[in-house]
Amino acid sequence: MPNIAAVLKEEIRRLARREIRQQISKTRRAAAQHRREIARLKRQLSLQERKLRALESRERIDKLATSVDTENGIPPGTRFSPRSVRAQRKRLKLSAQQFARLLGVSPQTVYLWEQGKSRPRRSQLAALVAVRSLGRREALRRLAELEQ
Repeated sequence: MPNIAAVLKEEIRRLARREIRQQISKTRRAAAQHRREIARLKRQLSLQERKLRALESRERIDKLATSVDTENGIPPGTRFSPRSVRAQRKRLKLSAQQFARLLGVSPQTVYLWEQGKSRPRRSQLAALVAVRSLGRREALRRLAELEQ
């Protein structure tokens, strides 16, 4: 007959292992559930951060679009193209020399702008923007004032 003490120890070990296995399985399930919850929260957080960045950039763009460059009075997003300079000059029916005098630059500068070989400085761009709103009569009146 086997030693009763050895059998008793083996049975205690078996019961202890079963109890531990039950407890560990509960803990494992809880840990897995927590990991899933953490992953879900991380996804949710990254989605919210993306939305926040998009809103901030949209707000920044809106703010830039509505503000005006206080130094030169140039609205942000003002673009320059050689074709637009030529079109403005033709619309006002002015020679390059007259247009240059109106803007306060040399005729050669206007020529280079129209050819696309040069770009206006910020102050000159402000003058170009101001001329956009002028009509032919107003432009001629200003030229007459400059000649006097």
